[in-house]
This record gives sequence, structure tokens and C-alpha cells, in this order.
Amino acid sequence: MGRAFEFRKERKMKRWSKMAKQFTRIGKDIVIAVKEGGADPETNAKLRAVIQNAKAINMPKENVERAIKKASDKDTANYKEVIFEGYAPHGIAVLIEAATDNNNRSVANVRSYFNKCNGSLGTQGSVEFMFERKCHFKIAKAEHDIEALEFDLIDFGAEEVFLEEEHILIYASFENFGSLQKALEEKQIEIIESGFERIPTTTKSLPEEQVSEVEKLLEKLEDDDDVQNVYHTMV
Repeated sequence: MGRAFEFRKERKMKRWSKMAKQFTRIGKDIVIAVKEGGADPETNAKLRAVIQNAKAINMPKENVERAIKKASDKDTANYKEVIFEGYAPHGIAVLIEAATDNNNRSVANVRSYFNKCNGSLGTQGSVEFMFERKCHFKIAKAEHDIEALEFDLIDFGAEEVFLEEEHILIYASFENFGSLQKALEEKQIEIIESGFERIPTTTKSLPEEQVSEVEKLLEKLEDDDDVQNVYHTMV
């Protein structure tokens, strides 16, 4: 078990904690996927993955269909995917993934969170190099032999395959998402959830009183409607 397993075990990310927030973020993902590759999940792998994730959080089918229909409308605003980078108090690197239809608003909001929490919004590339971009897939444990499955998927880019409770998680580099998704589908292995993560290559421990200062900033960022994911180097 490598860094991806340890990162997931240590961090237990808080993202998508509220149902309304979950649906909003999935809705944005649907718009982005449809605008990029069309409304047919059979020919749009990205949309297919988003629909899988919608099912994983029990998003009603009618909500998904409504979001796809809305995204297909030419008058529907498109969302731009943007990255923000900076430092929280005590030298903790923070990387934010956002999806916004108003970049000026997003920049202003994110900058204000950093300023209010004694952090600093950085320039492009200031912390991104501290994170490895990975893709992951969650499948049911079922009758899969983990070692055999890992051996079978290595040729498609799988780097780590391990158990997490009742599921099997598969990690690979960001670039191998498509090949792994196709391989799992061709092997008729149901994908429960898939997505991307940024895993820190180095982490930092802080005393309890400093942890709360960093968490104050993280909570403000995660509560912002434009923010999709927040990653950091704090253990």
C-alpha cells in the first residue's frame, strides 16, 4: 500500500459533506462534461463518469436528466475550471479546484478567505508542484482477488489497488483515467465512483492550536459555491 492509501486513510476528506452541496457540484460537473463532449453518455466518457458519481451520492435520476438537458441548452452558462494556489497559516500549502461562471467573483472570494485567515493567495505554480494528480476508481469488493485484479490492470496504468472497507480502490496517474475506465467497462466491472485527486508529495504536522487556524481557512474555502475541491499538505 502506497502514498495514495495513506493519504486517504490519514485525511478522510471532508468534501461534499452536505447533500445540497453535493448535488450542486455534480450539476456543475455535468454542465462541463456536456459542453465538452455532448449529452450522450455512451460517447462521452467524462459524462458517464459524472453520472456514476451522481448515483454514488444517491442523486435522483430525474435530477441528473434535468441537469443534462439544461447543460445542452446553448443559453446555459458554461463553467470554467480554474486552480487557485496559496499558503494557509504556518506554511501549509493549499490547492483549490473551482468551477465558475464568473472568474472575477471567484478570485475575489478566495483572496478574501486567505486574507481573513492570515494566509496568502499565491501565483500560478506556487504550490501545484507539491501535489501529484491521480485518478481513482471505486468498485465493489464482490469476488475480486485484489492481487489478480492489480496484475490484470497494470497494463492499463493501475498503480495501486487496495481494500477500503467494503470496496476496492484503484489509483493511477491522471493521464490513465480513460484507459482504466475503458478496461473496467470492457471487463464488465461496475464502477461505483471515479474521479481525480491531488495527493501531496510532502506533508506537515502542526500542534493542535495551529491546526484549528488552518481548518478555519479550509472550511471557508469548502463552503464557497464555486469551489469543487480543496487539497492541502497538513496531516
